[in-house]
Amino acid sequence: MTTNTTTGQGAGPHGPRLNWSEHAPEVFKAMLRLETAARKGLDPALVELVKIRASQLNHCAYCLDMHITDARKAGETEQRIYFLNAWEEAAEAYTEKEQAALALTEAVTVLTGGTSQPEAGGGFVPDAAYERAAAHFEDAELAQLIALIATINAWNRFGVTCRLTPESLK
Repeated sequence: MTTNTTTGQGAGPHGPRLNWSEHAPEVFKAMLRLETAARKGLDPALVELVKIRASQLNHCAYCLDMHITDARKAGETEQRIYFLNAWEEAAEAYTEKEQAALALTEAVTVLTGGTSQPEAGGGFVPDAAYERAAAHFEDAELAQLIALIATINAWNRFGVTCRLTPESLK
């Protein structure tokens, strides 16, 4: 096994590990197709809020840099971006639908809020988080939201594991 240990400007104390997309191009292409499919039918502003929040929770600097940049380009306000890490305390900055999506994002990303006992209504994503989202999203849109959350979590795992350097630090 070989790893890329080349360090670059802004690469952190240990530098990037591996350019995974170069070494697994079919997986990368599949992820791009999944990304395109997962966002269909969802509000673009909501998509970026979800991606930023999941990336905050996963500590993925690469994805944070990308999605904060994309959110700004899409017209997202600085205030809403800044408050996202504490969205529950700044709830008035977000719609009820956005709050429901953010709560579901946290539940799916962290997977520790529920019980592992299905008979107790758990399964790691608390019923309350799911039901809150289901109250604001039609079934097809909710399915897309869940797919989006799963997709950004996969991207975050690649970014964090391979220590991808944020574009703004290169």
